Amino acid sequence: MTESARARLAAARLYLCVDARREQGDLPEFLNEVLGAGVDIVQLRDKSLEAAEELEVLATVREACNRHGALLAVNDRADIAHAVRPDILHLGQRDLPVPMARAIVGADMIIGRSTNTPERADAAASADGVDYFCVGPAWATPTKPGRPAAGLDLVEHTARRAPARPWFAIGGIDHTNLDAVLAAGAQRVVVVRAITESTDPAAATAELARRLHQH
Repeated sequence: MTESARARLAAARLYLCVDARREQGDLPEFLNEVLGAGVDIVQLRDKSLEAAEELEVLATVREACNRHGALLAVNDRADIAHAVRPDILHLGQRDLPVPMARAIVGADMIIGRSTNTPERADAAASADGVDYFCVGPAWATPTKPGRPAAGLDLVEHTARRAPARPWFAIGGIDHTNLDAVLAAGAQRVVVVRAITESTDPAAATAELARRLHQH
């Protein structure tokens, strides 16, 4: 991980997961709006894409992230990350173990980990090869069907442990419940629908970013 990427990860507050927006057909414009309004990290998460399609979409996301000085994250796929060389590879609990992914992508790439229990959060806070981790879902979310909410207890648990590496709260977080997430001890959040389904994505982003940076 380069020092520049390390510094940007440490400073990041607002992490957006977005699909290819094929239905809207507006991915470049959408990314330009939300990155300009305060998104720090963009992860492309779209299970419907074949590998070749994902590579093509990632080229669009990379161009936007580079223009705005944001970090680009690949979801799940160490092989895609090896090919594309994004800033970040994010791994869920059911993805490759971190040591195997690290062997594929090398020592420099940021690797993030999803966690949904106190034990997994504690492990990710100290595991070799993990650079940041996410805790949740704080609330049940349609982006993770069938996944029960971990609740704010997990956020509070992680905040009490005060891990040295960056961590993000995730899962159903939006403008209506952000204050509760911040009160539970989170300083960084991952959002999806709060921005992607907004009628004004730039305004939604700016409001979230303002509240995160004020906290």
